[in-house]
Amino acid sequence: MKSRDSGHRISRALVMLAATSIIAAACGSDSKSAATTPAAATTGATTPAAATTPAATTPAATTAPAATTAPAGTTESVNTLLDTNHDGKVVFGIAAAGPADDGAYYQAVVDAAKQLSTENGFEAPIVVDNIQAADAATAIGDLAQQNVDVIIVGASEIAEPLPDLISKYPDIFWYCNCGAGFPANPGLAQSTDHGSEIGYTAGYATGLKLKEKGGDSAVIIGCCDLGFEKQAYMSFELGLKAVDPSYTQTYVQSGDFPFDFDNTANATAALQTALDNGVDAVYPYLGGALKPVVQAANTAGIITMSAGSSKVCTDGGGLKYDIAVKFDGGDYVKAVMKLIIAGTFKEGDIKQFKVGVDPEPGAIICNATAEQQTAMDAVYKQIASGDLDAEFGKIDGIAFAPT
Repeated sequence: MKSRDSGHRISRALVMLAATSIIAAACGSDSKSAATTPAAATTGATTPAAATTPAATTPAATTAPAATTAPAGTTESVNTLLDTNHDGKVVFGIAAAGPADDGAYYQAVVDAAKQLSTENGFEAPIVVDNIQAADAATAIGDLAQQNVDVIIVGASEIAEPLPDLISKYPDIFWYCNCGAGFPANPGLAQSTDHGSEIGYTAGYATGLKLKEKGGDSAVIIGCCDLGFEKQAYMSFELGLKAVDPSYTQTYVQSGDFPFDFDNTANATAALQTALDNGVDAVYPYLGGALKPVVQAANTAGIITMSAGSSKVCTDGGGLKYDIAVKFDGGDYVKAVMKLIIAGTFKEGDIKQFKVGVDPEPGAIICNATAEQQTAMDAVYKQIASGDLDAEFGKIDGIAFAPT
C-alpha cells in the first residue's frame, strides 16, 4: 500500500497529466435457444464507430489545454510529477491478456497508452501481451521491474496477483480496467462495467438489424463458458427476444479453458458450422480471433459486430461492422482521467460505467435508421431507469453462481 505522500504525489501527477492531455483509452445458458454447442474443430479463442450514436449517450467533445503548465501552487513539470521512480523518464507499462493488435478489447488500452505517451513526450510504453492467467504474477512482476511509473492492467482475468504486486511495488500507480470487477484495494484504481446491460443492448440492436434484413437467428462465438460470457449471452438473448420472441441465439465455445479467446481455427470453424445451419448474425465475443471471424462474416454477408471497440463504425480496419458493442478500455481510461481532474476518482476508488448513464458502454447500430435510433435511445433510457435490474440480477446470479 502506498504511503500517504506517495499516493498524493501520484494523484496530483495524474491530475496534471489529464489536464494536459485527455486521451482515448471489460472485459453468461438457459433454454435450447442458448444451448452450449461445441466448436467443430479442436478447442481454442479472446474477450473481447460510430455511425449514429444514441443521442442520449453521445460523449461531449473535449479539448485538451494548449499548455502543459504545472498545477497552481507547484513549479513541478508533468514529467517530474509522473517520474515516480526518479529516473528522469516517464514510462507506462501495459499488461494485456490477449494480443496487443487484436483490433478489439486489448488493443484499445494499448493504443491509448501509446497516444498518451506520444502527446506528452514520454518514453514509448512497455507492452507485455498474451499474458496467461497462470503466468500473470511473473509477467506483471517482470514489467514492474522495468522502471515503469504507471502500470495499466487490461482485464480482471490477469488481476489475481495484484494485491501482492501492489504491496511489493507501492510507488507504481496501479490501474485495472477490471470489467466484471476485482476486490477493492487502497492501492488500485479500477474501472468496471455491467456485462448484462451491455449484452442486452447488443441483443436488442441485433434484433433490430434482423428485423431490417430478414432472418431470425444469431450465434455468439466465445471462449469457454466463463461467468462473464454467460452473463453476455444470456443478456444478449434477453435483448434479442425483446425485439421478437421468435428470434434465437446459440453460444459456441471455441477456446481452451480458461481465457482462450484467440483460437482462429476453432472460431472460424464454429462460424462456418453456424453458416451451414443458416445463421443470420454473429457476435464474435473474441480477441485475437475476432478479425478473421468478422472477415468471414463479411464474405458471407451476415450481420456482425465488435466486442469492445467503440470505433468500428467509422474505422473498421478494412472490415465492415453493423453494430459496435462498446466496452472500450481506452474510452474508460479517458473518462477516468476526467474524474481525476474533478477530484472525484482517487487510488482505491472503483468507477462502474453504466449504460444510459455514462456515454462509454453499450451497443450502437452503425448507420442506424431514424426508427432504429429511436428504439435504441428508448432501450438506453429503460436500462438507466432500473426497469431491467431484476432481470439482470437473475442473469448475474446464474452466470456467477459457484460451480
